[in-house]
Amino acid sequence: MRRFSAVLFVCTSLLFAATCATAVPGKTVPAKAAVVMDSFGTVLYAKYPKARLAPASTVKLVTAMVVIDLLKAGDIVRISEKAARVRTIPPKLQPDDEFAVIDLLNIALMKSVNQAAVALAEAAAGSEEAFVVLMNQKAREIGAADTLFANASGLPKGKQYSTANDLALIMKAALSYPLIREILATKACMVRTASGREIFLENSNHLLWEEQAVIIGKTGYTGNARHCFVGAMDTGNGMIITAVLGARSRNNLWRATSMLAEIGVHPELAKLLEAPHGNRGSGKAIVLKRRAATAGAGKDLVLPDFRKSWVLGGFPRQLSNN
Repeated sequence: MRRFSAVLFVCTSLLFAATCATAVPGKTVPAKAAVVMDSFGTVLYAKYPKARLAPASTVKLVTAMVVIDLLKAGDIVRISEKAARVRTIPPKLQPDDEFAVIDLLNIALMKSVNQAAVALAEAAAGSEEAFVVLMNQKAREIGAADTLFANASGLPKGKQYSTANDLALIMKAALSYPLIREILATKACMVRTASGREIFLENSNHLLWEEQAVIIGKTGYTGNARHCFVGAMDTGNGMIITAVLGARSRNNLWRATSMLAEIGVHPELAKLLEAPHGNRGSGKAIVLKRRAATAGAGKDLVLPDFRKSWVLGGFPRQLSNN
């Protein structure tokens, strides 16, 4: 009976491997660039990690960090005429509207409203131009050496770029700010102007609604950057960080992030992916042995444990849908 069980286990394992292998030829993470790293900063898988690409609204993570460094959450900020004219998605802010800093941070991080980012920059540094200098200083402090910001919103302007590797480092730094962590994990909330006008916000990160593995993070999109996302997830044994740049669609964005999350839990799955070709920065797909996570690492993130059943069952599905 024991021999039969052993044979059955081996056959099942081979069947799983064969299922994965048959789904893999020609498959890769569906984005221009991607990275997944653990809580130690060790890269577990990378696709063109050093390629300089447009970061879109993921830059607002740095905007938020600099704002929190300089302003108090309860400070009141008035929306200037210049900030109100900035191109953005709803909800649109009106000139002379007044918000607490914490409410503008919610608007900027949950809904990616560009007007909120610019208003915060003006309040923190006097002008958006002066604020951008502080953003670039912050990027250097974090170690994001292949990143350059041109504005506080991520809208296309001049020379502005980042890399998947740098965005992962930026997310890791942003998670050290409890307020940013709290906002990124918020599904929906209500904010109010000083005059009492209410604005309902629903987070643009659809992965917050996943039942099996919640991933907090910041979305981004422009026509040039395409769909971007930098996220974090507590595995129960430590935190993993994912970064995706240049996905062609929102569906591809979530699929790429899910694949990276699964690789973060089981790095050996990266071997099933085809290495990217061409010369877009440092583009070789790499797999590194994951270091043992310290007990309790990332436990302060309000996220459920990753479920291995979803990991093992989901990866072949992601590949087949790629």
